[in-house]
Amino acid sequence: MTDSILVNNENSVNGSVSIIPLGGLGEFGLNMMVYETENDLIVIDTGFMLPNSDMPGVDLIFPDIHYLVERQEKIRGILLTHGHEDHIGALAYVLRQLDVPVYGTQLTLAIASGRLREYGVLGKAQLNTIAPGDTVELGDFTAEFIHVTHSIPDSVAIALLTPIGVIVHTGDFKFDMTPVDGKLSDIQTLARLGAEGVLMLVSDSTNAERPGQTPSERSIYGTIDHIFQNTEQKLFLCTFSSSLHRIQQFIDLANKHRRLIAVSGRSLLNNVRIASELGYLNVNADYLIDARDASMFRPHEVVILSTGSQGEPRSAMSLMALDNHPFLKVEQGDTVVISARIIPGNEKAIGNVMNHLIRRGAQIYHERNSEVHVSGHGSSEDLKLMLNLLQPKFFMPMHGEYQNLIRHAELAESVGIPSGNITVAEDGELIHLTPETCEVFGREGRSGRVLVDGKPEIELEDIVLRDRIQLSEDGIVIPVIVLHSDTGDGSQQEDIAADETSATADPLTANTDTKTGLNAGEIEIISRGFVYMDKSEELIEAAKEITRRVIENLSDEQKHETEVVQDEVRGALRRFFSKQMQRTPIIFPVVMRV
Repeated sequence: MTDSILVNNENSVNGSVSIIPLGGLGEFGLNMMVYETENDLIVIDTGFMLPNSDMPGVDLIFPDIHYLVERQEKIRGILLTHGHEDHIGALAYVLRQLDVPVYGTQLTLAIASGRLREYGVLGKAQLNTIAPGDTVELGDFTAEFIHVTHSIPDSVAIALLTPIGVIVHTGDFKFDMTPVDGKLSDIQTLARLGAEGVLMLVSDSTNAERPGQTPSERSIYGTIDHIFQNTEQKLFLCTFSSSLHRIQQFIDLANKHRRLIAVSGRSLLNNVRIASELGYLNVNADYLIDARDASMFRPHEVVILSTGSQGEPRSAMSLMALDNHPFLKVEQGDTVVISARIIPGNEKAIGNVMNHLIRRGAQIYHERNSEVHVSGHGSSEDLKLMLNLLQPKFFMPMHGEYQNLIRHAELAESVGIPSGNITVAEDGELIHLTPETCEVFGREGRSGRVLVDGKPEIELEDIVLRDRIQLSEDGIVIPVIVLHSDTGDGSQQEDIAADETSATADPLTANTDTKTGLNAGEIEIISRGFVYMDKSEELIEAAKEITRRVIENLSDEQKHETEVVQDEVRGALRRFFSKQMQRTPIIFPVVMRV
């Protein structure tokens, strides 16, 4: 922990609030924000992020929560803005370490409960259902929940009444004037807060670089309707499993065109079931069929709703693209709609899925060739409207890469917020807010990311990831070294004398032929992912010779220390391969004594 954080929090009084982004500033996903006074602390959102292609073997990325663990006696609650995984996906990981109450809307908590159950923490979770318009007392904070439109129902912004003023945290939002569920953003409450006075606004920056206003979710209905009309065979509709407004439109169009609906993908099945039971989806059960039965109907009678819009390897659409799905097939003349934003970093994976689908003879529609997707995040005019409604004294952009944050800061300045009152922060920085100032006050020393391999309790150290990357790029070389012990037939005194002679000898020139010495026997070099051994005999033989020389130059004491032998061989071969091949494989010497 850095000194600056100690100064910031130990001296924090009722005249200030500390704001610490543990994720979501400088990237898409991983959203987690901390608000702290002298006595109390609350957390807004606990999101995860999916790994990029340069993170081999990593399944999920969570925020590092050491800051919270060290202050868990101050935590009064975790507040959730909506049910997308980049805002609730790390909740199970957090609740394994923290026993604190959680507050969210009905749908948000229902979706979160599935993941909590999967990881065995649902039984101990303190889940508290709130509704837009509710207020909750949390120590020094009073949280007011405000309905906003997004691509999932039950989304809220949160107004925090603190000892120094009101802070508004928007969550993800846009101003949709014709929402699918008919529920508009609560502009009246936002305007009221602005009239009463907002000290600070912390706002979604995802689409800050997009001009104009984000279209309504309903704007894609006509395009999808046209695709239904012109598809004579199977129709596959692929989107995020939590894009429930999108899914409702798919269901409505399937009913209109008299196509049965098959749902593929565990998360999509769960979300459709949960949302239907709670009344957030209007589904005619007569039109639902088991995906296993889709092949029993004629192609034009079926529509398949699927996960896999980001090219996830084990998703339903990826399996179908490779013809590996157990009971669903994409065939010549079928149509596939990928109705989702291409998240930066996923372009290659999505492109691979598309290429395989085209090889299977499918017609593909996606956001870059057709109007089949509309964002759930506000564009520049939406963001300026939020700024004008709330008229904050201070402003901090959140949710987005650094370029998005900078652009949002420029938008704030364009509507009249002085540049000196705008703070562009990054993950781990500590923002010190008073009624008169807002400043970055240092950095939390242990903030960052937690890489997960499998279950949340299996954290992946950075060095393991570096090894995996190096393996994927340069491969591995395994020198197998056999050391023979030569004790001869001499007496015990001769052995002792030999030991004394060895101990006083120069360790670099020690005689390896003493009675108690260890001599290099067989040396084998095994390569995987580095060179093809059958065509690299000269290189392999040279590596063997270098290994033998290293052993010969070690003292008898050094040869008895396995780690010393490994380090010396590893260093020599690393220098050799780097010089000969301009590559540095992982070198893992194996030492055996016989």
